Amino acid sequence: MRRWLFGILIVVLIAAGGFFAFAPGIIERGTNKIDGKPLLQVSARAAALHKTLTIVDLHSDTLLWSRNFLGRAGRGHMDLPRLEDGNVTLQILASTTKSPKGQNYDANSGDTDNITALVIAQLQPVRTWNSLLERSLWHAEKLHRAVAASGGQLRAVAAPADIDALLAARRGKAAPVGAMLSIEGLHGIKDDIAGLDKLYAAGFRMAGFTHFFDNDLAGSMHGLKKGGLTPFGRQVMRAMEAKGMIVDVAHCSKACVADILKLARRPVVSSHGGVQATCKVNRNLGDAQIRGVAATGGLIGIGYWDAAVCDTSPASIAKAMKHVRDLVGIEHVALGSDYDGATTVRFDTSKLVQVTQALIDAGFTDDEIRAAMGGNAIRVLRAGIAPMAPPAQ
Repeated sequence: MRRWLFGILIVVLIAAGGFFAFAPGIIERGTNKIDGKPLLQVSARAAALHKTLTIVDLHSDTLLWSRNFLGRAGRGHMDLPRLEDGNVTLQILASTTKSPKGQNYDANSGDTDNITALVIAQLQPVRTWNSLLERSLWHAEKLHRAVAASGGQLRAVAAPADIDALLAARRGKAAPVGAMLSIEGLHGIKDDIAGLDKLYAAGFRMAGFTHFFDNDLAGSMHGLKKGGLTPFGRQVMRAMEAKGMIVDVAHCSKACVADILKLARRPVVSSHGGVQATCKVNRNLGDAQIRGVAATGGLIGIGYWDAAVCDTSPASIAKAMKHVRDLVGIEHVALGSDYDGATTVRFDTSKLVQVTQALIDAGFTDDEIRAAMGGNAIRVLRAGIAPMAPPAQ
């Protein structure tokens, strides 16, 4: 009997080891895909121009997944080697902590969570198993560990001086990549503003109020009630602006976006998504919202996946960017890939020259391409992460 029990235990341990070793990779391969459809032929002009660009992407979910950010992975859309290949200067890395079962763009409750199972399968620290705030703090810790182990090739950005230092370093031979932390939905702080202080201390400098469900701060465009900012949400927004945390309207309900635009004292961004004019999906911004974001001096980050641009082609990305340019000006156009966000795309970050080529094909000038690919984002981020000056006495 003891031999049988011992044998069963060995089988269970082997099965568990196999699950924890292989399940996270299997899950990611099934969610972060490249569709394999034809890419654009890259011209000599596009290749040469791309090498001179300062490129900034406003949103990626890479920190959600259990893989070495410093090594070239055989899955997903992004890691440091591929960022280097794509000539990316600064990548915004979001912390995604909760995703409802049956997630859709129209109506979701916050009563369930898909990510808890992933957290356990990836053997994350136990403190992250039932705390959304701890999941974000773990994502920050992962980034800071990667920065420390990168030999200077990956740099954390949390202050205007960090951006200046990054740009100066990239004028040399090393060409390091910068990374800045963002939050995809502030549900992790619940109704306690002290949580915002912890996120700021960990290096987070951008935050959206909601993800796919309503929370204590605001309504989601994919929630059940889809309300505006709550009184607590207004308090958090004032604190964010004062600290130098950029307000992100991505995933906010129409009422939430309207409230944010009415209250904004600093530029706001839509970090990742599309525009209704070229892709009529609930996820995307209407022209009035685009004008509102632009009126704050902010940015519209265009995504690369089907629901953002109704296709995965580089031409569809350029079409959405062209609409924003024509509506409110090139100074409000930016990239917001949503790489590694359970999305299917045409190309990973190593092939960002595809966007440069698509913008050339769409008639953008070199200066407009420089602005859209990252120049605009550098301007807004550098100003937005500086704490506000206290009011004059």
